[in-house]
Amino acid sequence: MAFDAHAGTNKLARTLHKRIKSMSDSPLVLDFGKIESDYGLVTNTFPVKIPQGDYTVCRHVTGISLGTSGGSHGGHEYGDGSHSHSIPVPGLSPGNHVLVAWVQNEAVVIDVIS
Repeated sequence: MAFDAHAGTNKLARTLHKRIKSMSDSPLVLDFGKIESDYGLVTNTFPVKIPQGDYTVCRHVTGISLGTSGGSHGGHEYGDGSHSHSIPVPGLSPGNHVLVAWVQNEAVVIDVIS
């Protein structure tokens, strides 16, 4: 090797090589999947069905309702026209294609892909 006579440079090169190799050996972080009819999850890289309850789902794909309020407009006989709305966010459904993040060995459904 060209750097054998330079111990510091050789050590740096070995360290960088190990770091780069370990990064390329790291497992996939993001994956695509599909919600099955029984709400099991099958991902592209792990084709064995993960039963509902054995994977995690981010809050915004659980069917929550988001609240919004404020603002005003004219046209009301009483008050200033301020108001609020509840915006339902659809939850997971069978057949949904989803984005999955792998956190160590646990699948986390991030969002529905459309």
